Amino acid sequence: MTELNAHPPAYHARRGEIETYFDRTASAAWARLTSDAPVSRIRATVRAGRDQMRATLLDWLPADLSGKRVLDAGCGTGALAVEAARRGAEVLGIDLSPTLVALAQDRLPHDLSTGSVRLMAGDMLDPALGQFDHVVAMDSLIHYELPEVVRALTSLAPRCRGSMLFTFAPRTPALAAMRAVGRLFPHGDRAPSIVPVRETELRDCLAREPGLADWHGGLTRRVASGFYTSQALQWVRRA
Repeated sequence: MTELNAHPPAYHARRGEIETYFDRTASAAWARLTSDAPVSRIRATVRAGRDQMRATLLDWLPADLSGKRVLDAGCGTGALAVEAARRGAEVLGIDLSPTLVALAQDRLPHDLSTGSVRLMAGDMLDPALGQFDHVVAMDSLIHYELPEVVRALTSLAPRCRGSMLFTFAPRTPALAAMRAVGRLFPHGDRAPSIVPVRETELRDCLAREPGLADWHGGLTRRVASGFYTSQALQWVRRA
């Protein structure tokens, strides 16, 4: 049994829901959201929040990534991958949605300075992807229950030499209200549900995980912009 298939059925079921949503139901809306095209006031807050979060994660990466390999786990349309490559990184961007990966490929600029970007559709936990210096997972773990988030990071840790930067949905009254509103939409139009997590509980679970004994928590930052709320957390390999 491969490490990828070792995850419980709940992980694979949720992964399938996410792939279907972003690859079919929401692909056109996501393409527009991640462009500079006009969007509704609500979507504009989401766009602004995502821009802030991406900037935060990029700030936590070294300014010079020459000779470093970076995994953009859940790369979407590739904006973060491009910026990391412009710092000299060899970036592998992977996403469950072939449609979004194709869009990212179409948007890939010709000039990436000394860096490079390779894009592919697949599972970010696949051990065949190899070793990395840094792993970035922006809003790609927010749909999973806490035990699955811990398993995912534990799976990535042996293949990461430096830092894992990821986001989670903080448990707040505002986010709970937005989830309640989302349940009013027809089932076919709903995005896969976001699973709110308490930061203290997440940190405690990661700290207790034997597979992460060589790692410790670092920087954190919450971004709240209208209908977008997400929190970044840095997990660093001990020197």
